[in-house]
Parts: sequence; structure tokens; C-alpha cells
Amino acid sequence: MTHRPLIAVPARFSATTSALRHAAEVNARALIEAVWRAGGEPATLHPHAPGGTADPAEVAARLARFDGLLLPGGGDLAPHRYGAAHTHAAVYDVDDEQDAFDLELARQALADGLPLLAVCRGLQVVNTVLGGTLHQDMGGPGRDHRHLRHPVSLAPGSALARITGADKAEASCYHHQHLDRLGEGLTATARAADGTVEGVELTAHDGLFVGVQWHPEDTAAQDPAQQRLFGALVEAAREWSYRRTAG
Repeated sequence: MTHRPLIAVPARFSATTSALRHAAEVNARALIEAVWRAGGEPATLHPHAPGGTADPAEVAARLARFDGLLLPGGGDLAPHRYGAAHTHAAVYDVDDEQDAFDLELARQALADGLPLLAVCRGLQVVNTVLGGTLHQDMGGPGRDHRHLRHPVSLAPGSALARITGADKAEASCYHHQHLDRLGEGLTATARAADGTVEGVELTAHDGLFVGVQWHPEDTAAQDPAQQRLFGALVEAAREWSYRRTAG
């Protein structure tokens, strides 16, 4: 049986899971299934950062078990995390513990070269870790990218273009925020027709790093280009696992 590399997927806190009767930690089924189809073993990672502060040593010890990291979508980051003095009225579902944990995960994955795929909020987390900022709201209905599928252009020669095998991708989006100032070392490699940055890469990262503002899991079961993003993560994680075992 082919080895399935272990992919960490931090859970999302949710107060609205009535079927479970209590607040819960969840991950989108489509996201988990996309990792599984790609040959990975998705493992939900409990966010732990009491008081909004993550213990770097604890996070490092937990992350060391894994061969790759998938930072999924979710609620908004607290604006103070990227230096904003004020919070827009549209900001929602902020969780201080979730923020602190995700930011520390991203910081350590980037430092270690751990294969990393960042989706929607996950992309914004990485941008924040690298000193970037966010537009807190895109302007409301008709201007945001909620419940929207649209084409995004992929930069020729970029990792996104190589992985998907295309120069355009049909992106399923659900976001009302987007990147403002890019974090240090990030390059925009995918844009929507309105100029919104939809994908970034970090060339200095030793392992795979791709960040997309859209949700590839939404259409991955039907769209091979979207599924290839998960395939690239799992393949890079498999190589990481082999190198670690051999070393």
C-alpha cells in the first residue's frame, strides 16, 4: 500500500453545529476528501493558544509529527494582528485563540520549509506572518467575492500554472477581504479580472508553498486543475517524509 503522508489541517472553531448539540471543532468535508483523494492522510489539529498566545515550543513539537500543512479557510483575522488601528463593521467570526495558533503554525512551517498549502483565510494568515496587510472589506454586495465562481489568470511559469497545467483557473470564492500589502518575499501569481490578488508564491521557501484566495476544495472533485493543488501538497509531503526518514 502506498504510504500516505500525514497532512495537518487545523480545525476551525464553530458555535453553530447543532447536529452535535455543542460548539465544535470542524473541517469542511470537501477539504478533507480532496486531501484523501490526493493520497494524503488528513489529520485534524486542535487549535491551542490559551489567552490568544501560542506556545512556540508546543506548536513545534506537535507540528513535527506531520509531513505537510494545509491552512484552510475560516473567519476573519483580528485586524490588530496585521497592525490595523480600527476594525471594520463587516469583520466577523474573529477568534483570538484560532488566530494565535494559525499564525504560529504558519510561522514555523515557513521557517522549516514544511510543505504548505494555504487556502483563503490561510493565505491571509501567511501574508500577515510575513508582515503584509489586508483590506478588511471589499465594499459589500456586488463588490465582494462571496458565492462567486470566476476565472483567475495565472502568471506564466508560476508554480500555480505548473501545478494546475493552465494559464487560467475557474475559482470558487467566498471572501469579503483580500490582500493589501504583500508580505515580505511574496509574489502575486494569480489575479481576478478586477485586479484582486487570488494567488501568491514564496520563492525562498525550501519546500512547496502555494497560497490561494479561493476554495479549491469546492470544485476539486469535478475539476482536475483544482485537485492538482492537493496532489502537489501531498507529493511534496511524501518527499518531505522520505527525506526525514532517510536523514
